[in-house]
Amino acid sequence: MKFRIVMASAIVALLVSPLVSGLALSKEDKKNSADTYRLLNLFGDVFERVRSDYVEAPTDEEMIEAAISGMLTSLDPHSSYMNAKSFRDMQVNTRGEFGGLGIQVTMEKGFVKVISPIDDTPAFRAGIKPLDFITHLDGKTIQGLTLNQAVDKMRGKIGSDIKLTIRREGKEAFDVTITRAVIKITSVRSRVEKKIGYLRITQFNEQTDKGLKKEVAKLKKEIGPEIKGYVLDLRNNPGGLLDQAISVSNAFLEKGEIVSTRSRRAEDTQRFNARPGDLADGLPLVVLINGGSASASEIVAGALQDHRRAVIMGTKSFGKGSVQTIMPLPGHGAMRLTTARYFTPSGRSIQAKGIDPDIEVQQARIETLDAPNRRFEADLRNALENGDDKDGKPGDGKPGKGKPGAGTPDAKKKDGDKDGKGDAKKEKPQDYQLARALDLLRGVSLFTSKAVTTN
Repeated sequence: MKFRIVMASAIVALLVSPLVSGLALSKEDKKNSADTYRLLNLFGDVFERVRSDYVEAPTDEEMIEAAISGMLTSLDPHSSYMNAKSFRDMQVNTRGEFGGLGIQVTMEKGFVKVISPIDDTPAFRAGIKPLDFITHLDGKTIQGLTLNQAVDKMRGKIGSDIKLTIRREGKEAFDVTITRAVIKITSVRSRVEKKIGYLRITQFNEQTDKGLKKEVAKLKKEIGPEIKGYVLDLRNNPGGLLDQAISVSNAFLEKGEIVSTRSRRAEDTQRFNARPGDLADGLPLVVLINGGSASASEIVAGALQDHRRAVIMGTKSFGKGSVQTIMPLPGHGAMRLTTARYFTPSGRSIQAKGIDPDIEVQQARIETLDAPNRRFEADLRNALENGDDKDGKPGDGKPGKGKPGAGTPDAKKKDGDKDGKGDAKKEKPQDYQLARALDLLRGVSLFTSKAVTTN
């Protein structure tokens, strides 16, 4: 029992010494210290009993790490202990390259919950979706494992397979086999959508701010002065580094607060403000979010929404409004501890609530419906001519001289016809939410240009 008492006394000394430096203990402090000492003795008793009587002899390191991990994971889903290997992996992840399946996860109800798959990764291509629950790995239940243990099992040799059992709302459990690969994250991608700049941020890592500026400059050069606005796509973005979220928000704001973080001590409150300079030059901005948009993504969406700098479109975000601080433990990895909540400029806490979009747009599939044969004015006998087309060209409104199909759908344009749309199955799937965002920007641009003309 000597080890237990010495260990407990040492821990008590570490716990109470900061409280009593130079000050006499009050009665309440003495009572709390006594309670702490008694509970640490309980821990020592259990530790010694496991050490001496467990069916297989565990190492002291395994038991201490398990105790620390249990203490942290009992606090909330995002606090955890990382051994030296996990800590190294985490540091690599934030730099934008790591090995695995390509999913951001948390722990809920004893199972691994998918926050979002990462674009162009094995998990993304396998159809893993936000809010999926992973219940088994290679047929073995996840229950009883910590989040770090589950993540370690999902990682493995590049090219090897792992079978995940997935539970998805409204469906029976099903298995998905995924081949592990090196995950290289390109944090920011862009493309031109008919004079509109499309920006996709997949994750907030160390390269995000630089990547955003590079891609915006590329879009400006490619589209030129006719650019009508930007779409910032944060869907299925699980978050990442706080400073990068602040930098991305700052890129589109001229002034004002971006986010504040508040811990248990009022004096530790931090406020982050924007500096002058709008990367988008004041052009209209639409931000796309969904249930896979979490943490840093919600900071950006919340800041741009509160300042009315962007229209937030899509569906409600994930609702992770807490800040985790990584605290290295020399020689023993690190601990990830939830130390604060973050608040949007208007003072909203997003924790467990999420960001509600300004315009809710569910992801949907667009289908073209066959319209019944209709007659138009040009099909009516003795219909008046248009009057504007004096050359009498086809389509001038004279009966029977309109373009083929002016009054009824062209027979050649039916589904399945080679000259028509072709087999619907061969058409590229359309991103309905993005399509609505592009429509909104075109509408705003059209309205603005007309207003300028009339003035």
